[in-house]
Amino acid sequence: MGLKDTLRSLLRSTDEIASADRHKIAAEEGADSVAQCTDRSRVTLRGTVDVLTVRPRGTTKWLEAEMTDGTGQVRLIWMGRHEIPGIDAGRDLVVEGRISVSDGERVMYNPRYELR
Repeated sequence: MGLKDTLRSLLRSTDEIASADRHKIAAEEGADSVAQCTDRSRVTLRGTVDVLTVRPRGTTKWLEAEMTDGTGQVRLIWMGRHEIPGIDAGRDLVVEGRISVSDGERVMYNPRYELR
């Protein structure tokens, strides 16, 4: 490692370090990379929930989570749910399902999940 690489690693932000760690853990567990996911493919992702919201959709509510794996972000949507015990911001998850990509945004509806 040269001086330039050493300085670059010392100047990385906490977010950059956390993203690199998330990506490394996901890769070690054999999970797909969010950045590499293509439209309508079945994937297994591992990441951390950054934001959790409940959105009203007519007479029902949808639980939405923004999850990142260090390479990108995916929105997870559980239709008809307003909460899932154990899923909170900051929680690590493994999710499985079919991913949709529209206008560069990745979304999974009703994914299977495992708390980590």
